[in-house]
Amino acid sequence: MRRSADRPLGVSPATVGDYRELARRRLPRQLFDYLDGGAYEEATMRANVADLERVLLRQRVMRDVSVREQAVEVLGQQLATPVVLAPVGLAGMMATRAEVQAARAAERSGVAFIESTVSICPIEEVAAATSRPPWFQLYVMRDRGYAEDLMARARAVGSPVLVLTIDLAVVGARHRDVRNGLGKTSRLGQLRRGLDLASHTGWIRDVALGGKPLTFGNLEKAVPGARSPSAFREWVDSQFDPSVTWEDIAWVREHWDGRLAVKGVLDAEDARRAAEVGVDGIVVSNHGGRQLDSVPSTVRALPEVVDAVGDRVEVLVDGGVRTGLDVVKMLALGARAVLIGRAWGWSVAARGESGVRHVLGVMKADIDVALGLTGCRSVTELDRSALVGGAEGIERMLAGE
Repeated sequence: MRRSADRPLGVSPATVGDYRELARRRLPRQLFDYLDGGAYEEATMRANVADLERVLLRQRVMRDVSVREQAVEVLGQQLATPVVLAPVGLAGMMATRAEVQAARAAERSGVAFIESTVSICPIEEVAAATSRPPWFQLYVMRDRGYAEDLMARARAVGSPVLVLTIDLAVVGARHRDVRNGLGKTSRLGQLRRGLDLASHTGWIRDVALGGKPLTFGNLEKAVPGARSPSAFREWVDSQFDPSVTWEDIAWVREHWDGRLAVKGVLDAEDARRAAEVGVDGIVVSNHGGRQLDSVPSTVRALPEVVDAVGDRVEVLVDGGVRTGLDVVKMLALGARAVLIGRAWGWSVAARGESGVRHVLGVMKADIDVALGLTGCRSVTELDRSALVGGAEGIERMLAGE
């Protein structure tokens, strides 16, 4: 996490980092670490943030920037600013019906919200709470019938975009979760988890009691006997399909007639293949550093993916974005829009819907300042010339030269 001065937080969080600290104080450790942590030694998770810091904006002056525009069309959707709330699994464990709160914040801020397959709130509940249907994220499951049912449910509530997560053929090791005893554990581990939960009375009141039912709402038909998130998680882990190939996109297209994006691309060759099979969008993503450690940061991978697909496919990106300035850097490198995950997870855990709206408002204000001081009147004008070194200097910049 990007460090600033020590945060003596009072009542007015100002940054995503402030919300992270508030979430750390409010959540049981096992839940905070689930949201906050990455895979293995978390090198890629840290690189997502650190590499973005190395990219420098090119300040330009004496240009007419009296009118600045952030609105953009992304996968057929009009957004007030080029930010999308990424799918976050188990979000409803972080705050009372968190997916509903975040979807409302997204709608009121004019951006899109992506419902995770493993959300606590079912997609029907989220859709009913807003007038703008959420996008839907799907894993390719071994149980193709259930995946088809999920697509049908998303269509029924009017979801305009399906985001297919493709980087979970196998699951990376998340050491924080192991240390906290998530999943199968000993009786001592269960006791420690129980004590961790019991020591957070505010969370118990608002979420454990006030946020019921705490089950994966989109998966209740698949695991009707389960009554806890851990039971659903075991089913989900068993459903990840390592046999999936690009040919399976045709199967998805048989059951989905809306816009289709694939999430989890880091390699230019994979990006070209995605374009060949006819997806509408690519999300450059390393799963927030939660899958394979020691892979490139997303800001490092982004330019090659953009160059590989040109204008055949819309390119989105996630990973390490904490400010609107980070958003501008990603846009300058060719992204159409940016997904944020932990940023909204921390803010909803800390302050619910108002926290998410505040973070989105701060990011929008950051983007506005960055546009004005890079001499751009619209986010659509941003390209590599808005960065120090331009197209030729990006790789040296990321290398720390």
